[in-house]
Amino acid sequence: MNELEMLMKTMDHLGPLTSEASADFKTIWSEHRVKRKEMITAAGDVEKYLYFVTDGVQRIVYQDDQNRESTLVFSYAPSFGGVIDSFFLQKPSAYYFEALTPSSFLRAPFEAINQCMQKHHCISEAMRSGVMQAFSGLLERMVELQCFTSEEKFKQLLKRSPHILTLVPHKYLANYLGIDATNFSKLINSVRI
Repeated sequence: MNELEMLMKTMDHLGPLTSEASADFKTIWSEHRVKRKEMITAAGDVEKYLYFVTDGVQRIVYQDDQNRESTLVFSYAPSFGGVIDSFFLQKPSAYYFEALTPSSFLRAPFEAINQCMQKHHCISEAMRSGVMQAFSGLLERMVELQCFTSEEKFKQLLKRSPHILTLVPHKYLANYLGIDATNFSKLINSVRI
C-alpha cells in the first residue's frame, strides 16, 4: 500500500468521502522527509501543515523557561501529526514537533485543507471527527496522569499501544508518563502485562 492509499484508508475511518472530495483531497498532499532529531515545528511558529505520518516516530513536547521538557504526544504511521491546535487556529505554537527517528510524511498546507473543508462537507466532517477523537484521547490521558499510579499509567500505555516499547526510546516514554527514567526501567522488568 502506498502512502496516499494509507492516507485515504485512514480518512475512510473518519467518515466516507464522495468521489469528488476524495479526488480533490488527494491532490493537496506532497511528500516530506526529515532527519532524526530534526525540529519540524518550533514553539512560537504557526503550524503551516497538517502531516500524515508514513514512517518514523515523532513527538510533541512542551519546554518551559527552565528547559524542562514534557512529552505530550507521540505520532507514528499511519496517523496524522503536527501541532493541531496551532494548525487549525493558525496561532503560534506553544509546543515543539520533533522527529525522534528519520521520518516520512505526506503534508498539506493550511489553505489547501481549509479550501477542501469549505468545498466538501464530508471532508470537514471527517476532520471534525478526527479532532474529536484526538480530544477524547487527550481527556483519557489527563485522567491517567492525574489519577493513576506509575504502574497503572505504564499498563494503560501498553494496553493502548503494545508496540510502543519497540518504537520509542525509553527515556521519552518515561517523560511521557511523568515517571523517573530509573523507575521506568524497574517497571519494565517488574510489571506483568
